[in-house]
Amino acid sequence: QLQLVESGGGLAQPGESLRLSCAASGSTLDNYVIQWFRQAPGKEREPVGCINSSGGATTYAGPVKGRFTISRDNAKNTVYLQMNSLKPEDTAVYYCAAVRSGYVCYDEWEDYDYWGQGVQVTVSS
Repeated sequence: QLQLVESGGGLAQPGESLRLSCAASGSTLDNYVIQWFRQAPGKEREPVGCINSSGGATTYAGPVKGRFTISRDNAKNTVYLQMNSLKPEDTAVYYCAAVRSGYVCYDEWEDYDYWGQGVQVTVSS
């Protein structure tokens, strides 16, 4: 049974950076696509960005494109979300989710089989 744990959240000022980690246990991540989601207070959960199983392809939602970068280290069984030039509207709980799929990224929460517990990111001056 795959288990995911996010870490690295916290408080940042606008323009600063944070790096989130999604660490897996119980199984290797080699064959899993990982999607990051976020949910801001009073808003729907939304996809942020996705990385395929090999790490060779990533996709990003429009609001974060050019600012956020997803990477993975399968040897460490961990996926990262590097968030640069943070904005107050990036404030949300961030989740990672996994599905056993080599190359296809899904945008719906329900299409994934495993989810982390979430980590709070707050961007405020």
